[in-house]
Amino acid sequence: MIPWTIRPAELADAADMLLIEQQVASYPWTLSLYQSCFSERYFNFVIEVEGIIAGFYIGEFVAQEASLFNIVVSANQQGQGLGRVLLEHFIAQADAKLALECWLEVRASNSSAIALYQSAGFHQTGLRRNYYPTPSGNEDAILMGLPLRMG
Repeated sequence: MIPWTIRPAELADAADMLLIEQQVASYPWTLSLYQSCFSERYFNFVIEVEGIIAGFYIGEFVAQEASLFNIVVSANQQGQGLGRVLLEHFIAQADAKLALECWLEVRASNSSAIALYQSAGFHQTGLRRNYYPTPSGNEDAILMGLPLRMG
């Protein structure tokens, strides 16, 4: 695996985070949405390779639950295990905050992400029909959860 470092994301990273997502997502977030995710309840981290942001995640901690809102690895760094590193880091941060559970949603067509989440212990807890826009209509969102401790 390539050498990397993880550090807390800063508001100044939002534009770079957006650029990375624009490389790989059909419907990326907006810059203002990224900027809105820098308050006390969020825990956001970037992973750097050779000093350059190669990926990130946006997490939120509310009411003893941690939600993974976004996890992205740049196109030129995919397939090198960075997504797994970020996911494991998110889970560790949620655990350190004493979260009871982790939650996320994922496009039903994103089989590689679903496999990654399942390999980390997430399981499907629900389905949001027609949640994500696509050029040919809408796509379902699979809701997934990972229990960390008993309440």
